[in-house]
Amino acid sequence: TGTSLGSSTSGGHRSHWCSVAYWEQRTRVGRLYPAHEPSLSIFYDLPQGTGLCLGQLHTNAYHSQRDDAGNHSAQALHSSRSHGSGGSGGSCVQQIRSKIGYGIVLSREPDGVWVYNRSQHPVFVHSPTLDLPSAKGLSVKRVMPGYSLKVFDYERTSWIVEHGMKPECQEGPWDPHSVRISFAKGWGPSYSRQFITSCPCWLEVLLNNHR
Repeated sequence: TGTSLGSSTSGGHRSHWCSVAYWEQRTRVGRLYPAHEPSLSIFYDLPQGTGLCLGQLHTNAYHSQRDDAGNHSAQALHSSRSHGSGGSGGSCVQQIRSKIGYGIVLSREPDGVWVYNRSQHPVFVHSPTLDLPSAKGLSVKRVMPGYSLKVFDYERTSWIVEHGMKPECQEGPWDPHSVRISFAKGWGPSYSRQFITSCPCWLEVLLNNHR
């Protein structure tokens, strides 16, 4: 069920309750990371940390693409990775990477999914269950350092799916069982960045327990 802390497959093995994708603007870095434990740490630099290390994910993605590219394009790939998307966009990504630090903790609780911010900078979150029924735009919430927020409410999910509520300013495919989290930069009607794909470093959390 949606409120159980562990979901199981027919073989009796516990399956993942969510998958996490790390994005830098419009580029996904690395592969989807499945979460099996109720609590998942997501960080860039955490001494002896266990969980999803975005710094390692970025390094692995670079080496994997470099190996696939071959000798001819390795130099060009290194240049593109070093400078991000080019210009101010690349430097902005590098700046926000340095702010992720200890990152966040995703926690699956009986009433929903919570985010705890243990970085030194705010994170910005959105999920369909955070939007008010009458709202026409995204309700992006700011979570300050040291604070937590329930970012996905299980009780509201079935109602949202039944009514097919997609925000008018949602870019791209809309998943009612997803959470989007941006490090240090907000997006939406109240910010200069209208879409999360303009944010330097962000996460897409795809929940598996309602699928």
